[in-house]
Amino acid sequence: MLVKLFGSAVYGVDAITITIEVDTPGGKVEYLIVGLPDNAVKESLQRVFSAIKNIGLDRPRMRVLVNMAPADIKKAGAAYDLPIALGMLACTGQIPADELSQYIIMGELSLDGSLQPIKGALPIAIQARTEKFKGFILPKQNAREAALVNNLDVYGVEHLSEVVDFFNKKNDLKPVTVNTREEFFDAQNFFDLDFNDVKGQENVKRALEIAAAGGHNAILIGPPGAGKTMLAKRLPTILPPLTLHEALETTKIHSVAGKLATNTSLIAARPFRSPHHTISDVALVGGGGIPQPGEISLAHNGVLFLDELPEFKRTVLEVMRQPMEERRVSISRAKVSIDFPASFMLIASMNPCPCGYFNHPEKECTCSPVMVQRYLNKISGPLLDRIDLHVEVTPVAFGELSSTKNYETSDKIRERVIRAREIQAKRFENNPGVYCNAQMGSKLLKEICVINPIGQNLLKTAMDRLNLSARAYDRILKVSRTIADLAESEDIKPEHLAEAIQYRSLDREGWAG
Repeated sequence: MLVKLFGSAVYGVDAITITIEVDTPGGKVEYLIVGLPDNAVKESLQRVFSAIKNIGLDRPRMRVLVNMAPADIKKAGAAYDLPIALGMLACTGQIPADELSQYIIMGELSLDGSLQPIKGALPIAIQARTEKFKGFILPKQNAREAALVNNLDVYGVEHLSEVVDFFNKKNDLKPVTVNTREEFFDAQNFFDLDFNDVKGQENVKRALEIAAAGGHNAILIGPPGAGKTMLAKRLPTILPPLTLHEALETTKIHSVAGKLATNTSLIAARPFRSPHHTISDVALVGGGGIPQPGEISLAHNGVLFLDELPEFKRTVLEVMRQPMEERRVSISRAKVSIDFPASFMLIASMNPCPCGYFNHPEKECTCSPVMVQRYLNKISGPLLDRIDLHVEVTPVAFGELSSTKNYETSDKIRERVIRAREIQAKRFENNPGVYCNAQMGSKLLKEICVINPIGQNLLKTAMDRLNLSARAYDRILKVSRTIADLAESEDIKPEHLAEAIQYRSLDREGWAG
């Protein structure tokens, strides 16, 4: 008897429907799985047989052939256990086969028949709705995630016996429902951190406000204990809230990577990723035999924070250059090429020298000028060119640390950022894919960032004295446009340009001694 069921394979951030055919063609007793399965799929037979036995049913005592089509796509992982088990039970007449093909079925089986969570439930559900399947049966831990997709019945189950009874009409599974918009808006504005916690550092807060308002990259340079990490961790609290579309896109990436918490439905806050400096280039940009998203994709629509930037391997930092420009990363292998979105804000921090006290107002630096320059040279010029704001962080004086005055809250700063983003949204409404000033291309830059003769002379002087590159010139114009937006000014004024130029600390000749 031949039985057809449907599962799904996740490639990139999208899903492909997989047809699972289970047949008992006759012959000596053996069990075969074909269709380019990996070892985890081949091992499913042992889990399936044990689960069937432990729910009181009989495993097939005949030749069983399982085919997974299309055969040229590699099938990976243990999530095909459940459809293979149901196919075998249908072949042996222990459950009816007539309704199996109406559902996408996925789940990893334990030996006792209980179900373990899977990766990529959200993109699988989206594809199931697109192909007009009646429903999606999957582990209960992933049900709320998949239930974000409307017009599709999502059934979360805990045990193989529940699915068997469902098809035998012995019980009635209830679809899981999630009020997407209600959950999304309830969770949007909840943060544990606040800029109000940071004493002093008003110049750095201003720089981070500009970065948030225009989507700009920034690097914080200062001695140990000056508050660089503390400030960077509070950046998501002043970023504009995710739109529903951005939230779904972000959730898809985290779902594919298996990074969603159990029973989580939707990521409502912008991601903040902070990988350790020992990270490999593949872990940062993504890859593997079956390509998986890396840290830059997990930071999509959010912040990637690289603490102690010079301690990262140079190769790791250099692979970010192209994704920072194109806002996506292409992973190419012999048999597959996959694009992952990677539109993130890069926030980096670093000490100014190996001992950390170069330019410190009180402590003496023990490094020679050559050591300082060598330390700074660990970060390449092309990477620094792609960072819009270079911000010097100085230690906070005791008077400010012990002050009891209330500093500006994240909510207040966020209001200004949102107003600036609204101006940009209106400006770029006819430019698909451009949502903030940092994303402007050369053509838009010429149209929007027009400066008067006084501003041109100011910028020319800065270019000559600081020996800036053409890319740095573009970055200054983008930052000055953001500063003008925060001031709700239609034109870029000389004072906006002057402020943008001062955020090029590492371009200054002789900065390191």
